[in-house]
Amino acid sequence: MSDDLDRLFHALSDATRRDIVARVMLQEQSVSALAARYAMSFAAVQKHVTVLEKATLVSKQRRGREQIVSGNPHSILRAREALETYEEIWRGRTERMRDLLTDDTPPAQAPAATSDPEGPTS
Repeated sequence: MSDDLDRLFHALSDATRRDIVARVMLQEQSVSALAARYAMSFAAVQKHVTVLEKATLVSKQRRGREQIVSGNPHSILRAREALETYEEIWRGRTERMRDLLTDDTPPAQAPAATSDPEGPTS
C-alpha cells in the first residue's frame, strides 16, 4: 500500500475524523463551527483537521479570520477504489472455495498399493 493510502486509511480510522469528513462533504464549514460540535478543545479539532488535510481528504483555506474546511471527493474515490480491489481479491477466493465445495466430480482413484516393491508376479 502506498504512503498516500496509508495516510488516507489512518485518517479514516478515527470516528471523529470520519464525522468531520462527512460534515464537510455535505457543506464546507469553519474549524470553529466544527469545534462547536465536539466535546473536545478547538486545538484537538484542529489537529484532526490537520490529519485529514495531510491525507488530502479535506482542504483548508483562510477566509478573513476563519479557516474554512471543505471535503475532497477525489480522495474518497481513491479509498473506494482501493477497497474495491480488496473486495475483488476476496470475491475471487470465495468463488474458488464455492467451486471446490460444489464440484461433483469424484476424486481420481490412486493406484492400489502393493506390498511387494517389485510388483505383482504371475
